[in-house]
Amino acid sequence: MLDLSKIKAITLDLDDTLWPILPTIERCERLLHTWLQEQAPATAALLTDPHVRRELREATAEQWPQLAHDLAALRREAIRLALQRAGDAPTLAEPAFAVFHAARMQVDLFEDARPGLAWLAQRYPILALSNGSADVHQVGIGEYLTGSVSARDAGVGKPDVRIFQLAAQTLGVAMGEVLHVGDDAIMDVVGALNAGMQAVWVNRADHLWGQPQQPHATVASMTELCDLLQPPA
Repeated sequence: MLDLSKIKAITLDLDDTLWPILPTIERCERLLHTWLQEQAPATAALLTDPHVRRELREATAEQWPQLAHDLAALRREAIRLALQRAGDAPTLAEPAFAVFHAARMQVDLFEDARPGLAWLAQRYPILALSNGSADVHQVGIGEYLTGSVSARDAGVGKPDVRIFQLAAQTLGVAMGEVLHVGDDAIMDVVGALNAGMQAVWVNRADHLWGQPQQPHATVASMTELCDLLQPPA
């Protein structure tokens, strides 16, 4: 049961909480492929094989373990490795990644996201807390937030307790005074619970809950979250 009286701030996941991430990544990859076809056709041909793409991701993660918390850097290095293997210039990794990254900032918010953010921002300081690489200002929601903490900032990603601790420190409140809101059962909910926060699970697709720990509440949209946080008359 959610205790509204304890909530002084909110931390908020981004991908699949405020916008669907799969269509975004698919668009990024299409635009990157088009760019590579023009600038590095051998690499573009290499990356048409999904098994090759998976192997490149695995090889990059193995080669750069210190970047495990930085998905953008891993993506850039995977592109560089693909260029090297295909015999194209590795220096093209930076402009190629810039194409991907620019597309990554073009998200399609869920219909309830912006009204929900506007309502919440009038009542609580909100901090974006994400393992991803989205920039809240570039995606167009920065006006509602007091700031953001990413896995890259923290040096660790969710569900590591340390990223939640950094978020609370950034907000200037105690762990127990933070409500974390997110869609991922383990990364968001279990991670926040282990950090001593209250947690709301955003379950847009009507998934079954499969963890022994339970969220304080479950909602299907930001609209339902606002209703949940509306103090009794």
